[in-house]
Amino acid sequence: MNISIIIQSVASLAWMAFIGLLVIAGVRTSRNQPAKKAMNFAAVLLLVAIFLSTLGAGLVFIEPFETGVVVTILSQGGMRAEPLSSGLHWIFPFVERVERYPISIQTFTMARTPSEGETFGDYTVEARTSDGQRIFVDSSVIYQIDPSVVTTIHKEWQNRYQIDLILPMARGIIRDAVSQYRVDEVLSTKRFEMTDGISTQLRNVMAENGLTLVDFVLRDITFTEEYAQSIEQKQIAEQQALQAKFVVEQKKQEAEQARQVAQGQADATVIAAKGAAEARLIQAQAEAQANQLISQSLTPALVQYQYVTKLAPGVNTIFVPSENQFILPLPSQTTP
Repeated sequence: MNISIIIQSVASLAWMAFIGLLVIAGVRTSRNQPAKKAMNFAAVLLLVAIFLSTLGAGLVFIEPFETGVVVTILSQGGMRAEPLSSGLHWIFPFVERVERYPISIQTFTMARTPSEGETFGDYTVEARTSDGQRIFVDSSVIYQIDPSVVTTIHKEWQNRYQIDLILPMARGIIRDAVSQYRVDEVLSTKRFEMTDGISTQLRNVMAENGLTLVDFVLRDITFTEEYAQSIEQKQIAEQQALQAKFVVEQKKQEAEQARQVAQGQADATVIAAKGAAEARLIQAQAEAQANQLISQSLTPALVQYQYVTKLAPGVNTIFVPSENQFILPLPSQTTP
């Protein structure tokens, strides 16, 4: 609680005490009782109340987060040239008053949902893109009042600077910026470029009117119901196309995999056949070489010996026709 409020509170108590003493004095006078002391004390309280009221009305305390414009009938133009900074100040009671303005950071939100902003109402910006699509832009302007020019703001806008200054300026700049881009660019590739352009233009215009832009926030972009449905249908079609492409690629991969398996099996069969043929060839060559060696080592006596050894163990006598050899004739050992 600052000192001016304390003084005004004490002044109010003095006025109440003064009125109370007047009532007491009136009652004592009606009863023919002495009321001089009460009247004297009431007079003192009257002077104290007037003094404190005058002092309280002249003392003004400006908070650190605000500045004050002194409206006066004592100066040409109706205002003091210099605003009041934070701290305790004196103004002429009853002929001057102070209009307070915040110099802290403020946010003015323009959105379709009233609860998102400080000011109640639907302040979203409706704009059209270069390809004719209607969109709704929700945004926030974060700004400060320049204390050095607050008297100009009070003279031209008073407390209407948000609705009558920031709102129409921001709407015009946003609409102009949106009209330079297609709807797909506003949504994706050019969104940041568009936001930077809006911030630059808005900063220049606000500076000309005593406001400092801290930041411009592009909160949301929405469309009409018809366009939103068309986007949804387009996305569904794109997803289906991607799914079909994926299925085709999957079938191609499966076919290629089956081809490679079949090729592998065919290669394995060929390799197995080649191996079997080579093994048979090697075996035939080995048998031929063995037969050649056997034929080179055969003699009549050896053949007869092998014949005899192959007979049954109990054979002691062999009968053969007369005039025949003991065994079948052997091949001739001489070359004809």
